[in-house]
Amino acid sequence: MEVSDVVLDEGVARARLVFAPGEPLRTSEVPGLTAAAVAALPGLRGHRCDNGAGLSFADELADTELAHLFEHAALELMAMAGSSPQLHGDTSWDFARDGRGVFRVRIEYGDETVARAALAFAAGFVGALMAGRAAPDAEAEARRLRVNARR
Repeated sequence: MEVSDVVLDEGVARARLVFAPGEPLRTSEVPGLTAAAVAALPGLRGHRCDNGAGLSFADELADTELAHLFEHAALELMAMAGSSPQLHGDTSWDFARDGRGVFRVRIEYGDETVARAALAFAAGFVGALMAGRAAPDAEAEARRLRVNARR
């Protein structure tokens, strides 16, 4: 997965995620990913989604787009770092227009530095889980961001 075309402007971050041919696109395609994601970021259990089915994000996590997990991982790290837990995001795609495996993620933010770090964290988080590796330490990253914000 590659994150490109990142733009932060007026409290909204936009990024394009490109999954290479053959890479999984859905959480259900990676054994153990759901449990690993929630273990690394327990706050994901409290996330809500507008999915039309009334599912919580934790329920949806069993079979959703990896780009959707990227969105929620970024939002969760921002909340852990002290951003408003009321921030929103969305994940969209148009494979006919952009090609298979291209997603667009949009997240709201209060602090640009935290948002940039959250996007980088989310990329590493999803990439590690896709590869079956341990997730990066979200608590350590959130602590680092809180300390830097106080300066």
